[in-house]
Amino acid sequence: MSATLGTARAWWQVLRRRDGGMVTSEYAMGIVAAVGFAVLLYEVVTSGQVRAELQAIVKRALSARM
Repeated sequence: MSATLGTARAWWQVLRRRDGGMVTSEYAMGIVAAVGFAVLLYEVVTSGQVRAELQAIVKRALSARM
């Protein structure tokens, strides 16, 4: 019984150590990906066609009758 308990404890410690969270390099890659996505989104939103569409939406909203 004692050997089985020891084996179960050892297995539990292995399972607990398996996922210790993200390491610094993974955080860095996540930040780089987020910044890249933000730059892409900024470029799309500030492009001429999207800007014109957003201005048209705002103009229609401001000129709407209540």
